Amino acid sequence: MNTVNTVRSGTPLTRGVLFVHSSPSALCAHIEWAAAGVLGGKVDLAWTPQPAEPGTHRAELSWQAAAGTAASLASVLRGWDLLRFEITEEPTATSEGARYSFTPRLGIFHAMTGLHGDVLIPEDRIKAFRVKAAQGDISMDEALDGLLGVKWDAELEPFRQAGEGAPVRWLHQVI
Repeated sequence: MNTVNTVRSGTPLTRGVLFVHSSPSALCAHIEWAAAGVLGGKVDLAWTPQPAEPGTHRAELSWQAAAGTAASLASVLRGWDLLRFEITEEPTATSEGARYSFTPRLGIFHAMTGLHGDVLIPEDRIKAFRVKAAQGDISMDEALDGLLGVKWDAELEPFRQAGEGAPVRWLHQVI
């Protein structure tokens, strides 16, 4: 019989990564406190300069916690306009994975992800964009770009590239 590791609430455990692509120095400690509040443990990130935006810093945090933790992390971080981040969450046997991206200019993007990290687009969202495209409100290419988060990827790509080779720190939630 297979067993699933769960936290007290019965929610399956999953893993994910918080990528802080750029943050002003003044926000770094606040980001750590916010992440600690969600993850339930001390968070001490290894901040490094972000060459894509001088004067800002970047950090990465890998975590293991209950499914849905990425949504909680995105909720506590999304209101800080000078921050750029992405959060990924792996799928479990009972839940899809997730990807959240945030930029000051675009705001938040959310997508469900599958086993290999591919974006999964729910049927109702496809139907809604087909209607908008049929009415001439948006082209099908614009609709698909919106569903896939193309604008967020384009804006974040210079920050991702600038972070190559940066250390990753693992944090496991204490249960």
